[in-house]
Amino acid sequence: MHSVASVRTFTTIGALTVACVIAVSTSAFAKDPGGSQFDVEGSNEKDSGQTLESSIVFSGSTKGSGGESSGGFTPIGNWSPPACWYEPKWTPAEFATEFQKEWDIPHASGVGEAYNLAQDHYKNGNPYEDFNESETGKGLWWSAVRDTDREEAGDPAAFACDTATFWVENGETPNVENAVTPDILAQLAYNRIKVPDTKVTLAPETTTKVNLPTWAWLDQAEFKEVSVTASLNVGGVNIQATTTAKPVSLKLEPGTADAETYPSSGECAFNDDGSIGEPYAKGKADRTPPCGIKYLRSSGDGTYKLQATVTWEVTWTGTGGAGGDLPNGTFGADQEVVVQEIQSVNR
Repeated sequence: MHSVASVRTFTTIGALTVACVIAVSTSAFAKDPGGSQFDVEGSNEKDSGQTLESSIVFSGSTKGSGGESSGGFTPIGNWSPPACWYEPKWTPAEFATEFQKEWDIPHASGVGEAYNLAQDHYKNGNPYEDFNESETGKGLWWSAVRDTDREEAGDPAAFACDTATFWVENGETPNVENAVTPDILAQLAYNRIKVPDTKVTLAPETTTKVNLPTWAWLDQAEFKEVSVTASLNVGGVNIQATTTAKPVSLKLEPGTADAETYPSSGECAFNDDGSIGEPYAKGKADRTPPCGIKYLRSSGDGTYKLQATVTWEVTWTGTGGAGGDLPNGTFGADQEVVVQEIQSVNR
C-alpha cells in the first residue's frame, strides 16, 4: 500500500527581522509563498499559507491500508515524530509562478505593503533576485510542511516550523531543524506504522472463575515485524528510510487490584516463533500458565476491563547507510472479562 503524506505545505518569512505592523481586518490576509510575516495583523495562523500535498510517499504496513482492528502505536516517553518539517518544493520558475498566483489578490489596506516586502525579499535582491532564476538547475526552494492531523488538533508543534522559504543548493543539507533527511523520514514513517489489534485469546473465554488461572496468548501469525518506508524524490533530492517495528512483550493489566498475573510482573515475553504465551489445552488445568491472570474476586454484575498492551521495538535504516533506534511504541486494547464466584470447580 502506498500513500502520500496528508499534510499542509506553507511558507513563511517569519524568521526575517523586517518589522511590518499592519492594521487591517481579519478577513484580509496574504496567502503567500513569501510568508506569514507578510500576513496582515489579525489573521488566523491556521488559515494562512497554502495547502499543497507533501512529496513524501509512504509504503508498507501503513495506517489506513486495511484492517479495522489495527492502528498506530504510541511512543514511550515524551518523544513524538515531527509535526512539521521542511522539504524541497520548487524550481525558481515554479516558485515565481506560485508566488505571483498567491499574491494575485486585491491589495487592500496593508496588504500592498506586505506584498512589497515579499517582493523585495524574493525578487528585488534583498537578499534574493528574480527568485534565484540565475541558479536554475543548481538547487531548489524548500518550504515547510505541517502534519494535517496534528494541525487540526491544535498541536502547537505543527506551527513550530517558521523559517522563511529558503534556497538550497544541490547536494547540500539545510542547516535547519526538521529539514528532510533519512532520519526525519524515518521518524515520519514511525507515525504511519500500522500494528495489529492486541486482543488476547483467553481460556476460559470471556467468563472465568474466582481463583481459577486464566490462560492468555497471542497468535504468532498476527504478531511479526512490520515496516513502513518513506521516500522523497524531488528535483534530484532522492532519499528514503524504512522504519521497522518488532513486537517484544505483552503487558497484562487485569482491571482490578484483586488479581494476580503470570508472570507476576504482568510482562509476557514473545516466544522464538513470534507467539506469546501458550494456548490452553486439555490436561493443562493443573499447570501455571506462562502468560495469564488469576482473579481473586467476582466482578459481580459487571465486568473487569482487561488491558493487553504490546510493546514494539523500533529501528530504522536509510539512504547512505544511515540508521539507528527510535523510541519503543505501545499499542493496547481493552476487553471485558466476567469473573464468577464459584466455591468449587470441577476440573
